[in-house]
Amino acid sequence: MKGQNRLSVIEYVSVCCFQEKETDMKSIRTNIIFLALLLLTITGCQLIEKRPYKPDLSGIDCVVEEEIEKGNIPGAVVLAGQKNKVLYWKAFGHEVKKPFEEQMTKDTIFDLASLTKPVATATSILILADRGKIDPCDYVGKFLPAFACNGKEEVRIRHLLTHTSGLPAYTSADQLKNAFGTPCPDKVIEKICNMKALSKPGEQFRYSCLGYITLARIVEKVSGHNIDDFSRENIFAPLRMKRTSYNPPAFREKDIAATQIVDGQLLRGTVHDPLAQLMGGISGNAGLFTTAYDLSIYCQMLLNSGMWKGAKVLSPEAINRLTTIQSHGRAYGFDVNSSYSWVKGSYASENAFCHTGYTGTSIVCDPASKVYVIILTNRAHPHDKGTSKQIRTKIADIVFQSYR
Repeated sequence: MKGQNRLSVIEYVSVCCFQEKETDMKSIRTNIIFLALLLLTITGCQLIEKRPYKPDLSGIDCVVEEEIEKGNIPGAVVLAGQKNKVLYWKAFGHEVKKPFEEQMTKDTIFDLASLTKPVATATSILILADRGKIDPCDYVGKFLPAFACNGKEEVRIRHLLTHTSGLPAYTSADQLKNAFGTPCPDKVIEKICNMKALSKPGEQFRYSCLGYITLARIVEKVSGHNIDDFSRENIFAPLRMKRTSYNPPAFREKDIAATQIVDGQLLRGTVHDPLAQLMGGISGNAGLFTTAYDLSIYCQMLLNSGMWKGAKVLSPEAINRLTTIQSHGRAYGFDVNSSYSWVKGSYASENAFCHTGYTGTSIVCDPASKVYVIILTNRAHPHDKGTSKQIRTKIADIVFQSYR
């Protein structure tokens, strides 16, 4: 009996210990569940705090409205974005002010003027370089033998791209027009080829429309297609930039911002630049028309190493050449740190790249923040007396200061 009692006591103690352990396990489980719920709550709060940053860009409205009120511009479309997100996109004022009025819309098409240089011409040159058809170090005379004279024998493609070829900035379109009529594209090229260099290649930076007209002819010589057809097939079609073209079709006229009134004729859908007019509207220095939205796609491609939604336009190496300093503060197309880079404002990063157009257009892209700013105005309408300097720098400062 005593042995049985001892066994019963042991069994009783064992049962009690087991029950205590089971109770402890339940308590542990309860604590784990509580801690898990607490962790989820904390994590949830952190996720809310880490939502994508969206800056207040409402100050842009005041800037544009003030510039319109001052008479500096008749209207504008401004688009700012980061990566594939649009941060701001608004239209202001009029796309036509005289001799009649039409309101600006977000989809208004603009004459890009010199923005044609990087967007169509330099990009096309670097596509050909990617394909091994040309090299930026090739002599221009290799493709245009008549060019290699009068101090231009040593000029290379890279000199044309960076405006260091020694070519003059421009030439009289009226003289050519009076002598040969319009259009006269071959006579324009002949005139450039016969020019005397003003400096040795690579020696001085001199912003030159003539250099980019020459580059477009090189694209044609190498590819067999003019800059219009080549850029459409290899840049704008893959990027689905549906409203981007040279010489926009007549049915688009009602969607185009007017530029200058010349001899009583309203330029609307006809390129403003006189030399580009002589080139039949298809030129390397000017002639491209597009919208803010289409340009935003192009900017996204630049900031994504040459890719956009599976479409590859340029290699990362080509993007680097197009957008980073190669000579005199210029890239092979864009401006980074030359006397023209003021358009970046005071807060964009040192490596931000940019370009402007005479008609009142500009883009700035900042690879550090992946932010881009597109400003399209028709400041040359109606009598070429407007200015777009203030709107460019003020908007750039509003946007890029938000990302410092």
